[in-house]
Amino acid sequence: GRLPVIVYANGACFNNNVEMRLLLNEVASHGYIAIAIGPYDEESTVEQWKRVLFGNYPKGKDVVLATGERYPEPTADQKEEARIAQEAARAAAEKAAKKKKKAEPEPFHTYPRQLLEALDWITDQNADANSEYYHMVDLDKVAAMGQSCGGAQTLAVAHDPRIKTCVMLNTGIGENTMQGVDKNCLESLHTPMFYMIGGPVDIAYKNAQGDYDNIKDLPIVMANSLDGHSGTYYEKNGGPYAVAARKWLDWQLKGKVGESAMFLDDEYEAKFYPNWTFVRKNW
Repeated sequence: GRLPVIVYANGACFNNNVEMRLLLNEVASHGYIAIAIGPYDEESTVEQWKRVLFGNYPKGKDVVLATGERYPEPTADQKEEARIAQEAARAAAEKAAKKKKKAEPEPFHTYPRQLLEALDWITDQNADANSEYYHMVDLDKVAAMGQSCGGAQTLAVAHDPRIKTCVMLNTGIGENTMQGVDKNCLESLHTPMFYMIGGPVDIAYKNAQGDYDNIKDLPIVMANSLDGHSGTYYEKNGGPYAVAARKWLDWQLKGKVGESAMFLDDEYEAKFYPNWTFVRKNW
């Protein structure tokens, strides 16, 4: 049958989807078209993620790179090399501070409108008899999803009437302003919202809680794991975060009411996700 669509905005508003490759592939394998903004692959980007992975991912977790390759524990020499590099970076920062030179912030490489451009593109493909997507797209079933900074980009376009639900991963606007949105944008939301957060150690925790409090009338669920800001994106098939995202989308876009148990049934949550906490309102 025709496939629902997910438009996805990358963490750090980055111009590459390498971090979420496992999750997006897993969800798509259940019958979705997932479109992440930015180029599909850059070898140098994958190498960058390899180097920073252990600095951002909880110690001791089963880690698999987005390429499918396992990432080994760094050797003693690699750890020493990383320590020296960190010391050099700290010294350079202190030197710059003494000169009272304020570094320019790194520009974002993507912008919110690209999510709607992706939706426009797949709409055109659906109508093009020469496209492999011809009459294969269910344009009445569209989700917007973003991680971290990408969540702000999701909020920036969530007012679009074509979007039927939003999945917010390790993100929230809270009292901040980012990507042209602030908490006032929550007033323009019109769809059920799902927030998947990594618990109190997640840097997005406070902002997500603020969004939950500030969304007054719309159905919303917020789940918190103990996985921090990097979720389970490097685990096999995207880990439990991929399962949660897929179940939400199956419920919201495909009408699979049985999948709502993960979000609305206290006994189900306690049995299958005992280390997660769930809150919900307006259902």
